[in-house]
Amino acid sequence: MSLVSRKVIKLSVFLFILNFPFVALSESDFSNNSEVEVLIDELVLENELDRQMLIEIFSKAQLKDSVLKLMTRPAEKIKPWFEYRDIFVSKSRIKNGLLFYQKNIDILSRAEKRFGVPPEIIVSIIGVETSYGTNTGSYLVIDALSTLAFHYPSELKNYSRRKTYFTKELKNYLVLTEKQQLDPLALRGSYAGAMGFGQFMPSSYRNYAIDFDGDGRIDIWENIADAIGSVANYLAKHGWVEGEEIVVPADFLGNAEENWLNAGLKPQKTVSELVAMEFTTKTAVPPSSLATAIALEGEEGAEYWMGFKNFYVITRYNHSTMYALSVYQLAEAIKEKLIVAGK
Repeated sequence: MSLVSRKVIKLSVFLFILNFPFVALSESDFSNNSEVEVLIDELVLENELDRQMLIEIFSKAQLKDSVLKLMTRPAEKIKPWFEYRDIFVSKSRIKNGLLFYQKNIDILSRAEKRFGVPPEIIVSIIGVETSYGTNTGSYLVIDALSTLAFHYPSELKNYSRRKTYFTKELKNYLVLTEKQQLDPLALRGSYAGAMGFGQFMPSSYRNYAIDFDGDGRIDIWENIADAIGSVANYLAKHGWVEGEEIVVPADFLGNAEENWLNAGLKPQKTVSELVAMEFTTKTAVPPSSLATAIALEGEEGAEYWMGFKNFYVITRYNHSTMYALSVYQLAEAIKEKLIVAGK
């Protein structure tokens, strides 16, 4: 190898490391990995999966550096609310949401009747997650989950908890593909291993995905009925209350640094308690309702919102205030367009 070639390689590696918070790993398979061997033993013992089949799967799974890099850049942590919102509550997403609603109105109505979840909320979640199924992810799920289970970056926050989480999701993935007779080396999803229209993680698939059209199989990748029914079922199982408020605009004249603002996703204080602290809303809501006080960075200063149980339920889908508020606002925009269009 020439001296010039060596210098080019060294410079390339140096520039990559500057833009990557950890040393890059070669994209190899997971053979001869002690953690993989432990996982295989557990799946054989606990779930009666075939050992040779698992060995074959992991010999073909590939470690992906790009997955690790993406894991360090969640949009919620690097964008203020007003920029985050514009990504998901855009004109194109509203327009396509209206079309998706109109095309699938019968399925959505059936889901609302069975689960009590408004159709626009179901549509909005699918819109935020995958742009109504047009972007369900390009990573092989086995690659994404294996990478995160066995090579989750140790310098990231909650390393141990997150590594354990992805290991459990990998186990769930291998069990569900066996039970559903799906090819574990063929299914694609996000860089975190989320799948289908509604981006279900494997454990969510196993617990909440349903056969909503009665064809005898669950398909959240191509079957829109199953995808819609599964999202509605997920929200219902997490406590959605039919007809109750989700989130309302609020006013606050006090100090935006108060420690009870953005104190947690789960509602802890009553509306009357918040009103006593000058956190008010013009929307008529029962004083005894539990709510959470939300403060976000708007384009022209702080925005205040009062979130209720159904808002909290949306955060069970993604544990982010900005995510849930984007879902709500996109849903409201779609509903407004439906009214104008006369459904």
